Amino acid sequence: MRSSGSGKSGGRGNHRGAGNDRDQKQGQGRPRKPRPEERRYDVGPGATKDGPKAGRGGAARGGAKGGPKQPQKQGRTAPARPREYEAQIEERNRDRYAGKKEVKLPKTFPGAEQEGERIQKVLARAGFGSRRACEELIEEARVEVNGEIVLEQGRRVDPEKDEIKVDGLTVATQSYQFFALNKPAGVVSTMEDPEGRQCLGDYVTNRETRLFHVGRLDTETEGVILLTNHGELAHRLTHPKYGVKKTYLAHIVGPIPRDLGKQLKDGIQLEDGYARADHFRVVQQTGKNYLVEVTLHEGRKHIVRRMLAEAGFPVDKLVRVAFGPITLGDQKSGWLRRLSNTEVGMLMQEVDL
Repeated sequence: MRSSGSGKSGGRGNHRGAGNDRDQKQGQGRPRKPRPEERRYDVGPGATKDGPKAGRGGAARGGAKGGPKQPQKQGRTAPARPREYEAQIEERNRDRYAGKKEVKLPKTFPGAEQEGERIQKVLARAGFGSRRACEELIEEARVEVNGEIVLEQGRRVDPEKDEIKVDGLTVATQSYQFFALNKPAGVVSTMEDPEGRQCLGDYVTNRETRLFHVGRLDTETEGVILLTNHGELAHRLTHPKYGVKKTYLAHIVGPIPRDLGKQLKDGIQLEDGYARADHFRVVQQTGKNYLVEVTLHEGRKHIVRRMLAEAGFPVDKLVRVAFGPITLGDQKSGWLRRLSNTEVGMLMQEVDL
C-alpha cells in the first residue's frame, strides 16, 4: 500500500517535474504567457523595477481601463540631430531676415510723419472741387471739424473718425449715396439758385449729407439726372475721356428725310465745332409729329437741341431717358429714387472704378 502510494506520489512528482522541465525549455525559447492567477497590477509599491509585464493589452498590464500607459521604449525614438546641423539652420534663418531693412517713406513737407490726411485732400475727394478750391473754402471759414471752424491750411484729419462739415452740411467721406431724379421741366440744374427759382436742391432738402448733380440738364429738358456725394465718380461720368452715353427722346415736326440719322452721325457743324450722334432712330410717327431717339456721348450745352435745330427740325419737347446704364423707366416726374447696388456697380464699371 505504501509502495503504491509512494509510487503514486512519485508519479505525481515526476509528472510535475516533467511539467517544470517543459516550462523551463519553453522559457529558453520564447517568453511564457502568464497564467491567469499570475497576472497582477504592476503599479504601486508592488510594481517591479522593469515596469509592467508583457500581457494582452492595457487591462492585463495595468489593470483596469484608464490605467497608466506603458512608457515608450527608448530604442524607438528618433535620433537627435547633430549640433552642426542645428547651427546651419539657425545661421540660414538669421541671414534670411537680417538683410531686410525698414522702409521709410519720404517726408515731402513738415509734419508728414503725422497721422491722417490733409483736409483739402479729403474735401477734394468728396467732390468739393480741386484742392485749390477747397483751400478757398477754408479761407472763407466755411469748413469745420468736430464743431470747430478750420482756420489753418493743411490740417490733418481722420476721415473715419472726424466729423467734417462744409456750410453746416456733413461731408460723406466714406458713406456714399447715389440717387436718380426725374427732373421736371422748369427746374434749374443747380443745388441752389440765388434767384429763388426751383432747383435740384429742393428735392433733397431732407438729406443729412451734401449731394451734388452729375452734369446738367437744360431748364426746359426733363428726364434722369444723377445725384451723389461720390466726387470721383461724378467727375469721371462727365469727363469726355470715358464717353458715357446719354439717350434722349425728342419731339419734332416733320416730315423728316430718310438720311436725317446719317446727317447726325456724320456730324453737324455748330458754332463751337462738330457734334456727332452715336445713334438715331424714329420711335413713333403720328402724321407730321415724330418722336425720335438720339444717343450721344458729348455733354455740351443744349447739344441735342442745337443739332436738330441746325438740321432743320427744332425740338418741341426733350426728355433724357438714360444716363449710361441708368434708365428712366416708369419713374414719375419729380420723383427721387435710390440706385440699387447693381446700378451703382454698373456705373463704376462704366468709368473703370
